[in-house]
Amino acid sequence: MEMGQRSRQRMRQQARLYGDGPELPPRLAHLAEQPWLNAYRMQLKSEGKSANTLKSYLSGIRKFIETPLPGENILSEAQREGMIISQLLERLDPHNGRIDNWMLSMVDLAPSTINARLASAAHIVNWLGQRWPEHLTRPRNSKRLPRTLTKRELTSVINAASCSEDPLASLVVTILLETGLRVSELCELSLGDIDLEDRSAMVYGGKGDKDRMVLFTERTVEKILAWLPIRESRGSESDRLLTSQNGDNLQSRGIQRLMDKLADSAEIPRGRLSPHVLRHNFATGLLERGADLVSIQRLLGHASIATTRVYLEISDQTLREVYRRAQSSSSDD
Repeated sequence: MEMGQRSRQRMRQQARLYGDGPELPPRLAHLAEQPWLNAYRMQLKSEGKSANTLKSYLSGIRKFIETPLPGENILSEAQREGMIISQLLERLDPHNGRIDNWMLSMVDLAPSTINARLASAAHIVNWLGQRWPEHLTRPRNSKRLPRTLTKRELTSVINAASCSEDPLASLVVTILLETGLRVSELCELSLGDIDLEDRSAMVYGGKGDKDRMVLFTERTVEKILAWLPIRESRGSESDRLLTSQNGDNLQSRGIQRLMDKLADSAEIPRGRLSPHVLRHNFATGLLERGADLVSIQRLLGHASIATTRVYLEISDQTLREVYRRAQSSSSDD
């Protein structure tokens, strides 16, 4: 062991004797001198966290770890990632004021963003064997309904996709509108997961690591069959359905760039169109055509039907708009 490590250990041991500073729990004590990042990644994976959740957690705690106390310099990325577990424990001591400074830096963020970052911070503090300060509570999320496109906007997007020079445009829009897939699920969809004859596909390891079946119509079958020769010409060695022009797997950001181009062509603001907005349109469309909430929940892959129930409020809003327009028209006659 290097002299620097021995010195740090002695200082920590002396601090513990006098009750100063936090202590690692027994499950981590023997890993005190190990790099924290790999150990924490392994912890998240052992809890069954998806790749997206793991990425979200690591992103959420980055600013927390980097936040300086008075007299400290801001950590570089190399310093942050290179810390050992005992150093991270001392830095994230819940009682040294760092959490409070970090909380103050987020005052202008949306409640949902703050809550997501607090969840990741609380998780790593708990992993280090410490208690989250009771005076720090999560802000209440303002109730916000999922955004959907109007029928006119949706028609414009579908027309823009069908006229696009990008062979993926119409395929992606059609699949999202007919299956309600999350963008990550669409990117990971493999040819072997799709049954064209049955007009269905299996989603493996979706959000919450849940598997489910999604359904589609003959329209999607036609789009996939038209796409397959183009996909083959790109020389992809992957089994993923969607590939970029150079044969690589298509990523979420590539699909969002496609959405931005379609929004421009459809003459709607870019912020109005995203894969998740099309997922919301899929759900509200089912509801308007008489589908029950449990069926919609299963097709969307929601863990709780409370998440699905929010679409009832969108439907209610639509009903009120239709009623108001009808009443306005009758009063003009």
